Amino acid sequence: MTEAQATEVQVTDNEAFNALEQELGTFLRRARAMSAEMGREVHPDLDPEAYGLLAGIHDYSWARASELALHFGLGKATVSRQLKVLAELGLIERRPDPGDGRAHVLALTEEGRQRLENARNARQKRWHLVLGTWPIEDVRLMAGMLARFNRLCDGGG
Repeated sequence: MTEAQATEVQVTDNEAFNALEQELGTFLRRARAMSAEMGREVHPDLDPEAYGLLAGIHDYSWARASELALHFGLGKATVSRQLKVLAELGLIERRPDPGDGRAHVLALTEEGRQRLENARNARQKRWHLVLGTWPIEDVRLMAGMLARFNRLCDGGG
């Protein structure tokens, strides 16, 4: 490869990464707005971060606060504040850890489970509206690429 070709490849690579940065920024802003909307559907007083924690507790079946902080890349104090709000709203409860009786895990209450399910159903309808014109293979490809990206961000391969 000549020096000119190498420079051209580098410029093209830089353009690709710049485009990725721009599109991810737009995606993240829209995702935050959607999380805020979903949080309000669960409960009008719920912050977007708390909605994510609620969904994380559901996805784990139960979780420790430290696991949630690590998974979402949040500080323990932030997670603690959000979990307090979730508990005050009656959406989560603390239970003894089945593996360590000295510790506690967090689980959704029946109210929390029902509200989250209603919000997720509404979100699914929205995704179908937004991506309804895409071939299903494109939806699968996007989901797979995002999963791969998330594994890399979690330190996996």
